[in-house]
Amino acid sequence: MNAPFETSSSGRVPAYARICATVRASIARGSLPHGAVLLEGPLAELFNSSRSPVKQALAQLESEGLLFRFAGRGLMVGKADAPLRLDITAEMLADSAQELAPERLSVAETLYYEVEREILKRSLFGRFRVNELALARHYDVSRIVAREILLKVQQAGVVVKGEKAHWWIVPLDQKRLRDLYELRELLEPVALRAAAPLLPAPVLAKVAERLQNATTRFPDIGMAELGLLEEDLHGTCLSFCPNRDLTEALLRSRASQISGKHMQSILMRTPSTDAFLEEHLAIVGALQAGDTDEACNALLQHLVISREKGADRLAEFHSRFSATAIDYIMD
Repeated sequence: MNAPFETSSSGRVPAYARICATVRASIARGSLPHGAVLLEGPLAELFNSSRSPVKQALAQLESEGLLFRFAGRGLMVGKADAPLRLDITAEMLADSAQELAPERLSVAETLYYEVEREILKRSLFGRFRVNELALARHYDVSRIVAREILLKVQQAGVVVKGEKAHWWIVPLDQKRLRDLYELRELLEPVALRAAAPLLPAPVLAKVAERLQNATTRFPDIGMAELGLLEEDLHGTCLSFCPNRDLTEALLRSRASQISGKHMQSILMRTPSTDAFLEEHLAIVGALQAGDTDEACNALLQHLVISREKGADRLAEFHSRFSATAIDYIMD
């Protein structure tokens, strides 16, 4: 059975999912014969990837019953009498070199984090208009790219399309932040309970591995990595919930996650001041142990703690900063 994680919440295909899909298709059409041995290193070279996503993809394919372990290095395609040591080639894996090439970031994706941050900062001071044409001129990009960025910010609940097709920033004050967390506290434990029996063990293992690795490197963790660790639990794990209406309702609360990510950076809070990694580890550990009740309780407690930290950060921000001018944000 194919795993339901072919796209991330941002719409991009994760590297491990791309590799998994390509190898799965190669096995299905027979270009990777039964008994062929797959090794992480050679596959990583063919996919122009690091070993980590290759390892995750192979673990997923093993859980699907397509790959098997044997008395030797690597994993074997299907069940065969003896391993078949072949030089795996690009032609065996894909119809074209493009299928093996890693996805390149688009211009919109390259600029997105900076734009999201500026718009989020201004949302703390009220309702303002974002001028799409001025945004394009500010970054010297096409208006299509500017619109793509704003559509993604809209999905995060930070801007809306208003009258005369204008983009408007949605104000984020203490009340709205607490309202968003109330939504998450009601829905995320329910979504996790439904997702738990469908979460593949390799996915949970990878989430736990990244968390453990991060805890050993405190405080040398960047904001981008912290954001990915948040997405592991609140995005990837919850995406296995089969109730699509429930997961779509949770998308309305993403502004609270974005706020926490940027506020920690703006206020120069170091990762060592934030205990969310330990809280995430407790949730993931309970899931791995099969204790769904404990995982859901731990998630609820984590959200309650995060709500109060978020409110404190908003208050500190207002005490230290004022709105700064930027040419694509207007009164």
